[in-house]
Amino acid sequence: MKKYIGILILLCVVAPNSLFSQADRDSSETVVKKIYVITTNSGGEFVGVILKEDAREVLIKTKDKGEVIIPKFEIRVMKELGAGELSSKGEFMSDNVFSTRYFFTTNGLPIKKGESYVLWNLYGPEVHFGVSKNLSLGIMTSWVGIPIVGSAKYSIKLGENLNLGVGLLAGTGSWAAPDFLVGLPYGALTFGNRRNNINFSGGYGMAAYDGYQGGVAVYSVGALARIGKKASFVLDSFFYVEDNFSNNSGIYGIIIPGIRLQTKYDAAFQFGFSGFYGEGQFIQVPIPMLGWFKKL
Repeated sequence: MKKYIGILILLCVVAPNSLFSQADRDSSETVVKKIYVITTNSGGEFVGVILKEDAREVLIKTKDKGEVIIPKFEIRVMKELGAGELSSKGEFMSDNVFSTRYFFTTNGLPIKKGESYVLWNLYGPEVHFGVSKNLSLGIMTSWVGIPIVGSAKYSIKLGENLNLGVGLLAGTGSWAAPDFLVGLPYGALTFGNRRNNINFSGGYGMAAYDGYQGGVAVYSVGALARIGKKASFVLDSFFYVEDNFSNNSGIYGIIIPGIRLQTKYDAAFQFGFSGFYGEGQFIQVPIPMLGWFKKL
């Protein structure tokens, strides 16, 4: 009987320890290592697992460069990545402030507080700032300063991948025609995130000059789709509908498909070719649409 009691005691002591030990091994084997992205002051980007970190440096194991030691004073940003920021191959798919913009039009996604960017177009420069959590302000003009247009946009998050933006563009002919006034209140509904989205917007464009006042409803469809680690497809459009009582009634507008290349974490270049549509005809414009983004 004592022999059996000894066996029972042995089972009660050894078996649970064995089970707990096995459970510890199983849990350790299923731990998912956290992936981080480190952006340096010089624009370098390192994605991988943090192996060691102290007050002076960070040791990160990357997929393409192996283990890299980065001094702390060289690090501009270090953040943990979520599943939605990694491609199917485990590559980092960055998103940034430029994703709130297509060629001409903007969308309902917010420019985050403290973010800002400048965009140099062939026709002129513009700059936009995130002044609060959901409010952004900007100004745009041509290289000769005609016209000068200010912008304001307020973004409202309606869901995980649904944003609404309401805004206003207002400007003047500046030094050449100070009496020329333009305004465009608009709304934009955006489905998606900063990497992939489609946007539907509409507004009412108004102009006043030398006693003339008029306006027309305008519409736009824009889209952004990531097609690679650094490349995205961009689509923009801008059109209006003439009333049926006009001799030239119908749909008029411009369509611009293009490509955006995210060359650095704080810079991007985009190009596309536009086409005008009106009176049942489509006319391609031979001059490319070029733009250079730079984060401030």
